[in-house]
Amino acid sequence: MKINDSNTPTTLLLLLPCLILSYNISCTTANPLLFDCMNQNEYLPNSAFESNLKLLLSTISSNTTLLSKGFYNYSVGTGTNQVFGLALCRANFILEDCQTCLEIASREILYLCPKKQKGIIWYDYCQLHYSYQRFFSQMVYAGKLPPWNVHQRNVSNPVQFSKIWKDLLHKLISQVASNSSELKFATEVATIPGNGKVRGRVECASDIYSEDCVHCLEFSLKDLYGCCSSRQGGMVLGSSCNLMFQISTINDEEISHNSPPTNIESQTSTLMLHRNMPQGDRVDDLLELPSINFEAVKVATRSFSNSNKLGQGGFGTVYKGMLPDGKEIAVKRLSRRSQQGLEEFKNEVILIAKLQHRNLVRLLGSGIKGEEKLLIYEFMPNISLDAFIFDPLKRSQLDWRTRHNIIDGIARGLLYLHEGSRVKIIHRDLKTSNILLDNEMTAKISDFGMARIFCEEQNTTNTKRIVGTYGYMSPEYAMEGIFSAKSDVFSFGVILLEIISGKRNNSYLEKNGQTLLTYLWRLREEGKELDFVDPLLSSSCPRTEVLLRYIHIGLLCVQRDPADRPTVSEVIVMLDTDSRDLMQEHG
Repeated sequence: MKINDSNTPTTLLLLLPCLILSYNISCTTANPLLFDCMNQNEYLPNSAFESNLKLLLSTISSNTTLLSKGFYNYSVGTGTNQVFGLALCRANFILEDCQTCLEIASREILYLCPKKQKGIIWYDYCQLHYSYQRFFSQMVYAGKLPPWNVHQRNVSNPVQFSKIWKDLLHKLISQVASNSSELKFATEVATIPGNGKVRGRVECASDIYSEDCVHCLEFSLKDLYGCCSSRQGGMVLGSSCNLMFQISTINDEEISHNSPPTNIESQTSTLMLHRNMPQGDRVDDLLELPSINFEAVKVATRSFSNSNKLGQGGFGTVYKGMLPDGKEIAVKRLSRRSQQGLEEFKNEVILIAKLQHRNLVRLLGSGIKGEEKLLIYEFMPNISLDAFIFDPLKRSQLDWRTRHNIIDGIARGLLYLHEGSRVKIIHRDLKTSNILLDNEMTAKISDFGMARIFCEEQNTTNTKRIVGTYGYMSPEYAMEGIFSAKSDVFSFGVILLEIISGKRNNSYLEKNGQTLLTYLWRLREEGKELDFVDPLLSSSCPRTEVLLRYIHIGLLCVQRDPADRPTVSEVIVMLDTDSRDLMQEHG
């Protein structure tokens, strides 16, 4: 489809807020809408309760027979160690999407509610709830307003609009009340005179009575009206019922609500890649493209001015952009004539669109205009990790808690790539400049141009085209072109040690004639590992054994033999363990 720009040839620009791709990866993998650990009661590690909880969550996410109706409740164990669980799927989504959502939810709720005896997590496609108390068939209204609400802009005619969406939701509540099927769900679109459409959706857990469902939804409607009557969208989530509305200017059957819409997203239709992706190299063969003004990106970056330049890598330059409403974006402009740049562009569009996690940077869109190739990301105010950790002044802002959270975030993002998504992704170019930091210093892995998909049973592969950054490359990849998940683990280990020391691996080699890793191994032999630690950490990390533990984890990750390196899931366990001698335990 042509862009509305008479001065340029046919131009493609696609936005990817929520894509359904091959491999059946969809928006179910996005961050949760909300989660609630519900109370402070905790279970003991390695207890019977914990074992029962993990068995419960595994059963919920894997039993397609039980999920075939979109809802079921289940329990594991007896007495004080019994755990009750409930799964609810959107009735108008296919089973595979629901199962993927619950697989993610089962892992994330353990991470977000560690050792808690009760927890509930909401996604757009599914809801997961567990407790040490039996809650089946009970209507307990505990409506919650997710942060998604606050990002919705106000409408120009709130009186007219609020009446339309309120009438729509009342109608849907009546439909649910009279529905004879087990699934208590309704969705419909209403027309806004001269201003598009508004979609509404209501649903209840299938095990509560219809009368209780109506009461729950009516309570939710009051909360929704109180918070969002004049906004373009609103949502209330509860343990027994959910209710929402949102303006829609598109014709597709469903809207994703996992992420707040940006100005770019609001200019276009939600896009969808075909599930059965056709063969061929043309990006436009794979996509349904909306009409959009390409010049908006150019204006946003002030014609890619040097003053807007954020950084430069081997395949292109990244610019800061600002949209008319003040929304900030980051635009990666790939090399014009580089075939590698084109391959990287296509690879990143296809790959990152499948991947949504709180520790992965979010791709908002992409575009091709002749030899121009653009990738549009959410803007990270604190740029990248290397801009902080290797700067003497900025590094002082990184106390131990911040560095610990960054390390943990990178590990969890990498775990998602290796084990959390439906396909195994090997990043191949993990380095500090590809770790972006948001305004809360949350780490987000970026730049998937070199990433590769592994088949389910595939562990290693090789390539004649070795790409990446020396100093972060594993020995087997740099010398033989062999890469695997353990190659990413090596890169992670280098980053971890750079964070602990505040020193860059490559620069240390240039200045001292040995790599940072060689220097650390020698310090360890002499029992002087603490000499490796950034002096700025001395005041914010009082426990030297914690620093030693992280150093040991880093050394485990950078061992020469890939078989000796831990997996990312093992790394995460070690990051949380109190073991004093990890080298003996895993060496």
